[in-house]
Amino acid sequence: MEVKLIFGTDTGNTEYVIETYLLDLLNPFEVEVIELVNITDEVWKDNNLFILGVPTWYDGVLQSDWEDYFDDFKEIDFKGKTVAIFGLGDQIGYSEFFVDGIGILAEVIIENGGNIIGHWPSEDYDFDESKAVMNDEYLYGLAIDEDNEDDLTHYRFEKWVEKLKTEIKSISAKTLKSQV
Repeated sequence: MEVKLIFGTDTGNTEYVIETYLLDLLNPFEVEVIELVNITDEVWKDNNLFILGVPTWYDGVLQSDWEDYFDDFKEIDFKGKTVAIFGLGDQIGYSEFFVDGIGILAEVIIENGGNIIGHWPSEDYDFDESKAVMNDEYLYGLAIDEDNEDDLTHYRFEKWVEKLKTEIKSISAKTLKSQV
């Protein structure tokens, strides 16, 4: 199964966690990594499974590539598409804006008919507010805090990818059943 992993980065941290932790865990998927500055409209039209990486800057601001692309992103038709999101943030220094980027992207995906998978428990984090909060127990996606909890990054990615694989397998089985 083919996955498009799309990310933005200013400091290189998002690219680093993708290359260091995430890519190896995504076997047996065929993964194409695309930096957002190189995105084309065809990527969204010709694919149905995406992983998005989005760091949050300062007071809940999208990373600059995502910010520049956001108006175009809001126009994407996500019907029939499955999306998982992970985000980098600082739960101590920016506790009231922790991984807001996840929530900002999730809101658009949902509004435009997409299916978000990979919801992640919020209980192991210590933050005040976040747009990434889905409900009392979950975030829309995986939160990575390389500033304060880099020792947990590998573990979190391992568990998240296990969850994604289970959810994708379930979606694939449902799709096959509906085609029969």
